[in-house]
Amino acid sequence: MRGLAVLQAFTPLKPELTLTGIANELGITRSAAFRTVHTLVSEGYLLATREGTCYRLGPAVVRLSYGYHASRELLEVAQPVLAKVRDVHDWSTHLGVLDGRHVLYLMRLPATGGLSSLVHVGSRLPAATTAMGRVLLSGKPESFLRKLYDDLEPRAVEAILTRAAQDRTTGHVAGIGSFESGLSSMAAPVLDLTGEVVAAISATRSTETIPDDIAHALNDAGARISRGLGWRPVA
Repeated sequence: MRGLAVLQAFTPLKPELTLTGIANELGITRSAAFRTVHTLVSEGYLLATREGTCYRLGPAVVRLSYGYHASRELLEVAQPVLAKVRDVHDWSTHLGVLDGRHVLYLMRLPATGGLSSLVHVGSRLPAATTAMGRVLLSGKPESFLRKLYDDLEPRAVEAILTRAAQDRTTGHVAGIGSFESGLSSMAAPVLDLTGEVVAAISATRSTETIPDDIAHALNDAGARISRGLGWRPVA
């Protein structure tokens, strides 16, 4: 937490601080401040001025800010689109991103009727065994997936790679009771302006079939959210 306190000491009125200034802001000794500042500099969160007497915020802070704004933009663009799918078709809808080997749920809009998924915002489920997770894995190159699952048996890794290639060709993933018994799920990718898969959306409902209308609606929703993030289909 001391590292965060150091970063918070920098303000528009104090864009640069000396080591003594940082220590005074935090009420700690110069030696304690030096250890924290040294770590922040090595990670790119602080930069030393050319003279080496002052410090200012570094590029790593900018990357954090960009990540925050990108996530906020994703949620703002996706919410009305997923709400419409839920309201029209009465399927629960979700938004998630890849977090290591898991899919992290960022949004959940429950349907009004029927059995709904038990996941909630903040849930982390295995990517390899969930519809949204498989969509997210299909957007990654083979080298990434091999490194991600490098501690598994070769046969298990090859199975993940084969399934990812199939999902990549299909462009979406459908599953009936694949993770939660009695629930069917359909997932589609969300692309950013570079065409990279940055998120996945899904629709779930208690049913043994996935009708064509929900499949079409979810694929269209994924494309609409992607366009909202700047993606454009190749002409």
